[in-house]
Amino acid sequence: MLITVAVIGAIAGIAGLSVALVAHNRVNQVVEECADVLRRQLQVASGVIDNQSLRDLAIVHYDALKEMSGQRSFSLALINSVGNGIVLSSINGRTETRTYAKVVRNGHGVDALSPEEDQALRAARLGKGPVVNMGDPLPDFGRPESPISSSARA
Repeated sequence: MLITVAVIGAIAGIAGLSVALVAHNRVNQVVEECADVLRRQLQVASGVIDNQSLRDLAIVHYDALKEMSGQRSFSLALINSVGNGIVLSSINGRTETRTYAKVVRNGHGVDALSPEEDQALRAARLGKGPVVNMGDPLPDFGRPESPISSSARA
């Protein structure tokens, strides 16, 4: 019985150590990404970069429709140093193509963004472009709350 408890304790300790190591690595990654964003913002604040020129872009290719494969659809984010710009999306099917343009202000879409558009925008803000995959882990920059979710809390 005592040996069983010791074995269970050892397994729990190893599992806890593994979880701590994964969390430590993720925290280091997030800190590095935040430092990159701050460095980029310091360049803007120091006047080294023109605020109005488009400087960051990222494109995400994906399969928007079940009937199409080969990642023919895409979302492209083009933003300036303060996070203003556009996200262009092209949804390609066998018989038609639809193109959408959405405005970006202060690093957030004015209209709701699809997950692919959001991934392109986050990658552009981090300078991770030009090509990004949906599986790439990127921070969300504290997305602003919608009026519905903030009023539901009140």
